[in-house]
Amino acid sequence: MTLWAIVPVKPLRRGKSRLAGLLTEEQRTKLNEEMLSHTLTTLRSVPEIEQTLVISRDPAALVLARDHGARTVREEGTPQLNSALKRATLFAKTYVTQGVLILPMDLPLMTPDDITALVHRSQGSTPVIVIAPDHHYQGTNALLVCPAGQIEYEFGEGSFQRHCELAEASGARLEICELPNLSLDVDYPEDLQMARNRLASQHTGTWEKSTILIPRHTNMMMEA
Repeated sequence: MTLWAIVPVKPLRRGKSRLAGLLTEEQRTKLNEEMLSHTLTTLRSVPEIEQTLVISRDPAALVLARDHGARTVREEGTPQLNSALKRATLFAKTYVTQGVLILPMDLPLMTPDDITALVHRSQGSTPVIVIAPDHHYQGTNALLVCPAGQIEYEFGEGSFQRHCELAEASGARLEICELPNLSLDVDYPEDLQMARNRLASQHTGTWEKSTILIPRHTNMMMEA
C-alpha cells in the first residue's frame, strides 16, 4: 500500500499558546521546532511511509519541513484545519497514494515502532480507518485513511467519536489502535510535564539535544 503522512503545522511562533504561563514565546517557538523535527525524523525512518507532506501557512515551518526531506503545501485563506487537511489529501492523491496518515506534530513520545504498529493495523481488507485516540479518548492523535478520502475530517473537540462514527457509516473496517506513546499530545502544562517525566531518563534519539523537553538548567526545571 502506498502511504503518505500528512502533518498540519500552525505558525511556529504562535503555536502552544496554552503554555504561555510556563514557557516564553522564544521557548514555545523552540519547542514547536523541536517537535516538528522529531515528527519528520520519525516518519522518515518508517519504510511504510513513502512520503511526508507538511501543510502550513508559516514559511519557517515549510523550510524546516523541506530540510527534513518532506514535501510542502502552503495553506491559504482562513485558517481551518479540516479544510487544510482535505486540500493536502487531494494533493497527495495526485501522486497516486492509496492511503494517508494524518499526524499532529506534538507527539513527543512517538517512535518509529508506533507508526509501524499503526500501519500494520491497516493491513487486510479495505476500506479501512485506523484511529489512535488521545489519553482522554476525546481527540484523534493519528488517523489512517485508506483509500484516501474515504471519510471527511472532523478534527476538533470530540473528534475521536466523530471519526469512529464516520468510519462505520462509510462501511470501512474500523481499527482502534491504543498506543501509549501516541496518546500524549502536548497542549497544556501538565502534558508538557508528563512528556518531560517520560523523556528525562532517555536522553537519546531526536530529543538528545533538546533544551525544552529535557531542560538542562536548574531554573528551567524549577519553572516546570
